[in-house]
Amino acid sequence: MTDSTGYLLARVELLRARVRLLVEERAGADPSAGDRFRGLYVGPETARRLADGPGPGAVPDPGYEHAVLELAETVGTATRAHRLATAFGLIDLDMEILLVALAPDLDRSFEPLYGYLNDDVSRRRASVGLALDLCGTPVTSAPARARFAAGAPLTAGRLLVLEDTDRPFLSRGLRVPDRVAAFLLGDDAPDGDLAGVVRLDGGGVPGPDVPGPDVPGPGLTGLAARLRGDDPPLVYLLEDRPGTGVAAARSAAAAAGLPVLVADPSRLDAALVPSVLREALMRGAAVVAGPLADGVLVRTFAGAPLKVPVLLAGPLPFDPAWSETQPLVLDAPAQAPAAGVWRAELPGELGFDLDAATATYRFTAGQIRRAAQAALDHAALDGAPLSAAHLHRGARLQNAGGLHKHARRIVPAVGWDDLVLPGEVAGRLHELVQRARHRDRVLGEWRLRSGGGRGRGVVALFAGESGTGKTMSAEVLAAELGLDLYVVELSAVVDKYVGETEKNLERIFTEADRMDAVLLFDEADAVFGKRSDVKDAHDRYANLESAYLLQRLESFGGIAVLTTNLRANIDDAFTRRLDLVIDFPFPDPAQRRALWEHCLAPPVPVGGDVDLDRCAREFELAGGAIRSAVVTAGYLAAAAGHPVTMDDLLAGARREYRKLGRLLPGDI
Repeated sequence: MTDSTGYLLARVELLRARVRLLVEERAGADPSAGDRFRGLYVGPETARRLADGPGPGAVPDPGYEHAVLELAETVGTATRAHRLATAFGLIDLDMEILLVALAPDLDRSFEPLYGYLNDDVSRRRASVGLALDLCGTPVTSAPARARFAAGAPLTAGRLLVLEDTDRPFLSRGLRVPDRVAAFLLGDDAPDGDLAGVVRLDGGGVPGPDVPGPDVPGPGLTGLAARLRGDDPPLVYLLEDRPGTGVAAARSAAAAAGLPVLVADPSRLDAALVPSVLREALMRGAAVVAGPLADGVLVRTFAGAPLKVPVLLAGPLPFDPAWSETQPLVLDAPAQAPAAGVWRAELPGELGFDLDAATATYRFTAGQIRRAAQAALDHAALDGAPLSAAHLHRGARLQNAGGLHKHARRIVPAVGWDDLVLPGEVAGRLHELVQRARHRDRVLGEWRLRSGGGRGRGVVALFAGESGTGKTMSAEVLAAELGLDLYVVELSAVVDKYVGETEKNLERIFTEADRMDAVLLFDEADAVFGKRSDVKDAHDRYANLESAYLLQRLESFGGIAVLTTNLRANIDDAFTRRLDLVIDFPFPDPAQRRALWEHCLAPPVPVGGDVDLDRCAREFELAGGAIRSAVVTAGYLAAAAGHPVTMDDLLAGARREYRKLGRLLPGDI
C-alpha cells in the first residue's frame, strides 16, 4: 500500500470516529432511535422533536485536528491528497468536506451510517448539512457554505459534484467523481470520458513531437518561464504550416519541465474542457490543443476558472471576438531542419548523407518519427539496407493532399542520369538544389531576405523550346530533394469571372506553403505574362491578376518552377523575383546522339542496323521529339515482331517532322 493510499485510509478511520460521535449524539436525542422503520417515515414523536428545534449539530472533537497533524508528520506532505490540495488551492475545510464525501467510495460501511444520519435510508451519501456537521462547522456559517459555491475550488475544479439541486441546500447530496477518487488512490489512468480525446506526453521531457527542450524563435524564449509561474497564461500560437504550432507548444511545455496533455480539437467539445483541465491540474501538466478550426475552444478555455498552462494553436489569426480575455498571441516559429531528430529515429550507420537527404523537409518531430518508420518499413519490404530513396518515400507520405484539387501529383521517377544537358545548365540545376537545401540558413538564420513579409521560397524559371527538358528537369529536381512534383492545371486555375483566378492561385500557393513539394507552373506565360497598357476593363483586370502574382511570389515559402517556351513573354517584374533563370538550349548533334542512345537503352531490343550517329546528324529534334520518335519506332517494331530497326527509327523521325510542320531532309 502506498503512502498516499495509507494516508487516505487513515484519514477515513479518523472520520469514522467523528461519525460515531455524531451517531451517538443523535441516537441519544432521537426518541425513535430504536424504531426499525426509522428513516422510512416521520412519526409523531419525531415530528414533535423536530418542531422543538434543529437538534444536535456540529460535534466538537478537540483531538481530531491533533490526530490529523500527527498523521501528516508520520506520512509527510507528499501524498496525493496534499498534491491535490496544493494544485487546486484547497483549504483544510475543503479537504475535510472532500473526505466526508469520498468515504462511501472507500468504505461501504459509511453508506448505512450516512443513511442513518440523513434520517433517510435511501440517501447513502453525505449531504451538505451532514458534511458541515462532521466538519464541526455550523450549517449557518456563510464562509463554510461558500465552499460549495459554483466558483469555489471544490466545485470549479470538478472535485465535488452537488446533486439533487432541486432540494434545499443542506439536503443536497455530495459525490466525488470516480476519476478524483482513483487519482487519490494512486491510479493515473485518464478519465474514461476523455478516452480518444487526450493523450499524455512524458513528464518534463520532450514528447514524441518535441525535438528538444529549447524553444526556438523570437517571442517564445520566455514562454517556458511563464508556464512555470503561479499565473500561467492562455497562449494562442499562429502557425503557418500544419503542426508547427502544436510542436512549438509541446516544446515550450517540455522546456518548462511539464508533462503535456495533447487534446484532439476535433473531439474536444466545450463540455469536456473542465475534465481536461482537472486532469491537467492533477498531473501538474500543460494542455496543448491544435489545430483549431475556430475560436470556440479559445473562448471556453479563457473562461475556465482553473489556472492551468493552456497552449492552443491554429492557422487562423486570432480574432478578439473569440474571447473577452486576451490570450498571449504568438507566431509559431518555422521548423528548422532537424537532422538530429532524424538520426535518433534511424538505426546504426547509414550509407548516405542524412543531412543532405533531409535538409528540405520542414517537419515536426512527430512527422519525422512517422516518416522514419515508413522508410524502415519500405526498406524491410525491399529486403535492402535503408537508403535515401526509402527515406524520401516515407517523407512524401507526411504531406497533406489538399493540393490535388488544383494540381496533378507526379511521384518523381527520373534522376540526373536521365538528363542530357550542357554542363552549364546542369550546374545551374545543381545550384538550384543547393538553394532549396540551404534556404533556411541563408534566408532565415542569416536574414538575407528579411522584412516586407518576404517568404523563404525558391522560385526558378526554365526557358527553352518545347522538348528541351524543362519539365523533366523539374522532376529531377523534385527527386533529388525527395519531394513530390505538383503540376498546376491551368484549367483548374483560370476562370472567366473577375477575381476567381486569383482566388484559385491563392489556394494553390497557400497549400504549397503548408507542405513539402515542388510546384510546377507549366507554360507559365499563361498566368505570368507581361502587363499591358490599359485600354479596356479586361486589360485592367488582367493587370490586377499580374500584380497579385507579383505580391504572392514575394511571400511564397515553398519551391516553385515556372516553365515557358517564350521567355520574352514573362513580365520583367516577375524575372526580378526569380532566384534563377535557366535557359535550356536546343541540343547539338552530340547531345542528340546521347538522347537517342538513352531512349534506346535496355530493355529496348535494338537491331544491328541502327545508326545513331545518322539519326543525330540528320534529324534536328529536341529531346521530347526524339523520345516520341523512339516510342513510334517501338510500336512499329512490336507490331512486326522484331527488334527496333533503323527503318523503324526513320519512320518515327519522319512523323515527328510532319507533326512539327517541318520539311524532311532531302536525302531520305
